[in-house]
Amino acid sequence: MLSATFIVVVVIVCIVTKSSYAYHFQRIITNRRSLQMIADGRVPLMGGNWKLNPTSTAAATSLASELAALTATTKGVDIVVFPPSPFLVPVNSVIQNSNVKLGGQNCYHENSGAYTGAISTCMLKDVGVQYVLCGHSERRTLFKDKDDGINKKIKKVLKDDLKAVLCIGETKDEYEAGLNQEVCAIQIMKDLKDITPEDMSNVIIAYEPVWAIGTGLVCPKEVAQDIHKYIRSLIEKKYGSEIARKIIIQYGGSVKPDNIKELMEMPDIDGALVGGASLTAQSFALIVNYNQ
Repeated sequence: MLSATFIVVVVIVCIVTKSSYAYHFQRIITNRRSLQMIADGRVPLMGGNWKLNPTSTAAATSLASELAALTATTKGVDIVVFPPSPFLVPVNSVIQNSNVKLGGQNCYHENSGAYTGAISTCMLKDVGVQYVLCGHSERRTLFKDKDDGINKKIKKVLKDDLKAVLCIGETKDEYEAGLNQEVCAIQIMKDLKDITPEDMSNVIIAYEPVWAIGTGLVCPKEVAQDIHKYIRSLIEKKYGSEIARKIIIQYGGSVKPDNIKELMEMPDIDGALVGGASLTAQSFALIVNYNQ
């Protein structure tokens, strides 16, 4: 662990220079947290899930181009956007040689065949995708994706040397019933069935409290930290301490520029999967550059 002396020294400097104590103290905590993540082998990952947005190629490429420009000097944070499938190629063309990577919102576990409306991982990889969402809450609730199908998707993503972002989380009813840990445990055990320790270097987990996605309801940072810590403990039991220490666990649920810093101060929150706030380049760039 980093020494507490670091905090004391910088606080003294802030007082001597008559700088804003509160501002600098928050910077100290955030920077100390970032250094600890690096020591643990984790790099913060900020993902922008555009969902069914925007509605034109021009708007999608404009958003991607502006984000690439705003994050041109960003360091110490990985960035990925998940556009709708029709916009993957044009978006990829404008983020080439930038800090922004490309992700797919969904996939199917077969390469090809009579599967109308499906998209395969080999197709995604061919157009430049590096990350794929698996088990997003909207896929689970609206499109009835089940854990066995999500498990097949993850296996196929990993087989094709892509990174799987496994989304897990409880509904409002489950949260109010105190079942958030149980729900997450079941989803992790089923969705990661037969996934090997070697595969886990390409798995990211995104905890999404479903009741906080696009509802305006906020999951307190302490509650988010508790469940992230629990998720890490599940990974430790299944795969060992080293893999648990290195795995990226994102938070997703009404993440905005004004709450990202306090979330990232939590020791087991390693980034964010952002919805609405990623549809504006300036807003998402503020989230990405939380530690600047």
